[in-house]
Amino acid sequence: MSGIGPVEPGEDTRVRDTPPPRPRGRLALRYARHRRTVLASGAVLVVLAGGGYLYASRSQPRPASPAPPPYPSQAVDLVYLAPAAGAPGATAGGYRFTVLLSVRSGPPVTVTRLTQPYDGLSVTSSPAAPFQTNSHSTRKIIVTLRVMECEKAPRNPGLPFLDVTLRNARAIEAHSFILGTRYARDLSQALEVACGNDSR
Repeated sequence: MSGIGPVEPGEDTRVRDTPPPRPRGRLALRYARHRRTVLASGAVLVVLAGGGYLYASRSQPRPASPAPPPYPSQAVDLVYLAPAAGAPGATAGGYRFTVLLSVRSGPPVTVTRLTQPYDGLSVTSSPAAPFQTNSHSTRKIIVTLRVMECEKAPRNPGLPFLDVTLRNARAIEAHSFILGTRYARDLSQALEVACGNDSR
């Protein structure tokens, strides 16, 4: 014979079936006899342990994340009190008055800027911005409006307001505070005094 190929059994040859080696030791013998039962029991235990862990971790309440602090304009009140010292709060060419800033809740609030909408008036405050007010506290602020140009100053302002820029741990906001009819009346009188001799 010539050629290359698989070796074929010759005549009168047989393939011998050899049994697998027998396990040695008492535990190995028991495992060999009950292998399917042991494997099935192990699988059931793994499934039960995983399900128990998932149930336990799901049923425990998670700590609630703290609510974010309020926006500064939601935590602050600005109220007109009265003309500042001197009757009726008029200064040479201006008007001084007192407001009360209250921070009701949340973190401290910083007033970073205080302005008003009229081109003919300038505004300063004491304390000067920026200044901070703690939560659950109040601060008196003396505001001075000076007349720069009587032609641009309002006559009989209806609902004058102050623009205040507020900052806390959550945000920075510019907010307009309407100070009410008493403020409008007092401001009108002060402007009449300051610009009474000017004709329009």
